[in-house]
Amino acid sequence: MTEQEYKDKLTPEQYHVLREKGTERPFTGEHNTNYDSGVYSCAACGNELYKSDQKFDSGCGWPSFDDEVEGAIERKRDTTHGMIRTEIMCSNCGSHLGHVFNDGPTATGIRHCVNSLSLDFKAE
Repeated sequence: MTEQEYKDKLTPEQYHVLREKGTERPFTGEHNTNYDSGVYSCAACGNELYKSDQKFDSGCGWPSFDDEVEGAIERKRDTTHGMIRTEIMCSNCGSHLGHVFNDGPTATGIRHCVNSLSLDFKAE
């Protein structure tokens, strides 16, 4: 899709997060406290990213996952804002999802910290 097509499809807030690498305020996203069974997909292109059994409450204010659907996520070093982090993006369309950290409380030790605005949810 072109950037204009993304602008036409997404809300201005979603466009800012997904295409301009923005961050939504913590504890404001609709998916932060959703623990229904289903699949989370990229709001920009529909690519399946996470299954509900990969989600956990990290208390950080954003949806958190300890794993992803195989092949769904790309990682890139992010040195913005004076930090060294790993950005996560949709492997299909390259949209920004959030960041991944090695401080997860589950067996994987991984925490995908994802902007709720970057996700769509389909209940099972």
